[in-house]
Amino acid sequence: MKHFRRYQIDRNKKLEPFIRRILDITSTVINLASLLFIIVVIYEYGFRTTETQNQAIQTFYYVVWIVFFIDITFHVFLQYARFPNQNYRKLAWVLSVLVYLASLPAIFPEVGNNEYYAPIWKILSSNIYNHTVLLIFSFLNLSHAVIKLLGKKTNPSLILAGSFLIFIIIGAGLLMMPRCTINGIAWVDSLFVATSAVCITGLSSVDFVSTFTPQGMFIVIILVQIGGLGVMTLTSFFALFFMGNTSLYNQLVVRDMVNSNSIDSLFSTLLYILAFTLAIEIGGMLIIWATIHGTMDMSLKGELLFSAFHAISGFCNAGFTTLPGNLGDPLVVQNNSLLITMAFLVILGGVGFPILVNLKNVIVYYAKRFWSLFVSREEDPVLLLHPYNLNTRIALTTTTILFVATTIFFVVFEWNNAFAGLSVGDKWTQAFFNAVCPRSGGFTTVNLSTFGVQTILLYILMMWIGGSSQSTAGGIKVNAFAVITLNLFAILRNSDRVEAFGREIPINSVRRANATMVMSLGIIFISVLLLSIMEPELSLLSLTFECISALSTTGASLNTSPLLSDYSKILITILMFIGRIGIITLILGLIKQKPDIKYRYPQEQIIIN
Repeated sequence: MKHFRRYQIDRNKKLEPFIRRILDITSTVINLASLLFIIVVIYEYGFRTTETQNQAIQTFYYVVWIVFFIDITFHVFLQYARFPNQNYRKLAWVLSVLVYLASLPAIFPEVGNNEYYAPIWKILSSNIYNHTVLLIFSFLNLSHAVIKLLGKKTNPSLILAGSFLIFIIIGAGLLMMPRCTINGIAWVDSLFVATSAVCITGLSSVDFVSTFTPQGMFIVIILVQIGGLGVMTLTSFFALFFMGNTSLYNQLVVRDMVNSNSIDSLFSTLLYILAFTLAIEIGGMLIIWATIHGTMDMSLKGELLFSAFHAISGFCNAGFTTLPGNLGDPLVVQNNSLLITMAFLVILGGVGFPILVNLKNVIVYYAKRFWSLFVSREEDPVLLLHPYNLNTRIALTTTTILFVATTIFFVVFEWNNAFAGLSVGDKWTQAFFNAVCPRSGGFTTVNLSTFGVQTILLYILMMWIGGSSQSTAGGIKVNAFAVITLNLFAILRNSDRVEAFGREIPINSVRRANATMVMSLGIIFISVLLLSIMEPELSLLSLTFECISALSTTGASLNTSPLLSDYSKILITILMFIGRIGIITLILGLIKQKPDIKYRYPQEQIIIN
C-alpha cells in the first residue's frame, strides 16, 4: 500500500506540469469564450437582428456550451484542484452539474416524449435555462480572472478606478443600443447617463422617462446596483466564494478595498455587504409596493417592477426614477408613506456598511444579554463598555444633528414658499424628505428652482458634506466633516489633541479629513471656473449647484444639466467619476507614494494668524 501511494505521488509530480499547461490553455480559452458570450448576448437583446444573424448567434451559443462542457470535464477527469478550498467544492460541483443537465435533452431526446419528464426536458432545453447557466459561469470565470490580475501588484486605487471606468464604458455602449432608447441618444448623453448610474449620481442630460425604453431603464438600474455595491466588492465576492483564492497579496488588496479589519474577516465582510444590500432592498421593495398598491393604475407586475427599481435607486442613493416628475409626480407627491420609505432607504444607504455591521453586532449583543438575564436566567454576560465604535458614534451623531437642523430650516424658510398649500403633516414630511435627499439621495418632490436662495445654499452645503464613509453616498463624508469640526474646536480650546466620546482621534485621520476638504474645495472652484467660461449665459449659482451635485454624486439639479454643451457635460461626467472613486483614493493612485523614512527634520514654527 505504501509503495502504491508513493507511486501515485511520483506520477502526480510528473504529470502536474503537463496538467497545469493544459488547464492554463483551457482557462485562457474559457475566459475568451465567457467574454464573447456576454458580448453576443448583449448584441442579441440590444439590437434588432435578422433571421440569418439569429441562426449564427444560436450556433455560437452551442459552441460556447461545448467549450464550457469540455472545460468542466477536463477538471473533473484530471482531478485538478481548480477549487482548492474545500468549502467551495460543493458549490463548484453544483454549477458543473447545471451545465451537464443542459446536455441531457440533446443526448436523450426520446425521454422528452414521456409525459412525466417532458416538462423537465422542456426547461433544460430552453434558452432561458441555458443562457442563465452560461451567464453565471461566464461572470464567475471573468471575476476569477480579474482577481488573479491583482497578483500583478497593481496599485489598488488604480484597480478601483479602472474597474469603474470599464463599467462606465460598457454601460455607455449598452445604452446606445437601438432597443434601449425610443429615438436614439448621442454618445455624450449616453456616457453622461452611464457615468451617473455607475457613480450612483442620478444626474441626466436627457429626459430619462421619454428617452429610455424599459430595456434601457433595466440597464441603468443594473449599473446603479453595480455602482452601489462597488465593482470590486461584487467581483471579489464571487471570485473568492465560488472560485477560492490562495494569493495573500490578492486578499490584502481586496481587504483594503472593502475596509475589512483582517484577512480572516474578509469573506464575512463581503458577505455582510451583499446580505445587507439584498435584505434592505427587498424589504424596501415590499414596503414601497404596499404603499402604492392600487394607487397608480398599474398591473401587479408593473407595481413590483416600480417598487424594485425605486428600492434599488433609493438604497444606492442614485436618485433615478421612472416617473416623469421624479417623486414630485402627482401620482406619488402626496403619498407620505412612500416618501418616508424612500427617505429611510436613502439614510440606510448613506450610513455605510461598516456602521450597519456594527449596529448588527450591537443588536445581537443586547439580544443575547436580554436572553441571558431575563429568559434563561444564566450568569450575567460580559458587559461591553463600548458596544458602538467611535466611527459609528461620530457618524450617527453628526448625521442626526444635520437631519434635525436641516428639516427645521426647510420648514421655516419654505413653509409659505415651496410648501405653500400643503397640510401641516405634508409640510413636515416634505421638509424631512428634502433634508435627507441632499445627502446624495438625489430625489426631488418639488422643483428645486422654486426654493429660496437661503434654502439652496443650505442644500449645497448638505450635498458637499454628503453621507458616511464606505457607503453609497458621496460628498466629503460626514466622518470627515465631524473630524474637521472637532479639530476646529480643539484649536479654539488650545488643545493639542482631537477627542470625541472619550477617545482620541489619530492625527492621521485629522490630516486626511483636512486634505479631503481642501482638495474638494479646490476641485469645485476649478470646475465652476471652467463651467462659467463654457456656459456664460447660465447663472453662477446654478453652475455651482451642478458641480457640487456631480462631485458629491447627489444628482440634484436646478434644471441645468440638459442645457449644458457637450464639453460641459464631459466636465460634469469627470466630476461624477471623481466623486464616486473618492478624491484621496484617486490621487493616491496617480501620485507616487513617498517611502517611509526613519528620520525627521528639525521643527520650526510658521506664523498662521
